[in-house]
Amino acid sequence: MKKRISICLLAVLLLTACGKAPESARATAGGTQATASVKAAFAYEHDPRENPRAMDDIVENPGAVYGFSPNPASTRLGDYAQYDWTDPAFVEKAQAERRAYHESMASMTDILSRMREEGATMEEMARAVSTERNRLRLAASEGNPESLAAVRESNLKTYGHEEGPTPDELFEKYGSWTTVLQKSFSPNMGMDACCGLYDEYYWLYIELGYAA
Repeated sequence: MKKRISICLLAVLLLTACGKAPESARATAGGTQATASVKAAFAYEHDPRENPRAMDDIVENPGAVYGFSPNPASTRLGDYAQYDWTDPAFVEKAQAERRAYHESMASMTDILSRMREEGATMEEMARAVSTERNRLRLAASEGNPESLAAVRESNLKTYGHEEGPTPDELFEKYGSWTTVLQKSFSPNMGMDACCGLYDEYYWLYIELGYAA
């Protein structure tokens, strides 16, 4: 049975970590950059192939900089399969954008902290945080028209609209506002693997119950 994380523990985790990995986890990644030399020597300490959730969206690609590329059949990442994940320059840019997205989630933590102090209900917090995540996903690609178009297209295919899932749609899917709030902080582990960040954020997958 997969490990569940209580909303109280999640709040403590996010309020203290603010989207950054512990020193040990960051050291594992070693501040890697997508260069030809990294490509030749790179191997994950934590194998994404052992994570079914990650592999739902990606495929092994020996030629890719970090060994994985988006699965064309994936609902969430299929549109990203058109890009050249064997190109170190492209992957280095994708990595920087991906890391910036992770770090931008601090605004979600701020919202959660403020609303908890104000005595907001779980539903109110879940609605606010899930809406902020949608905004961040689009904002992360604002400087890259192709990437922004891919995110919007992915949302349209998955949810029927370009902005991302509404809070009500998420509640209908999960049946709990607590789960909606938890899921709002969940990363796409497949994209992290393609961008060389799987080890760097592995601690987060553990805390959210997606890895052992």
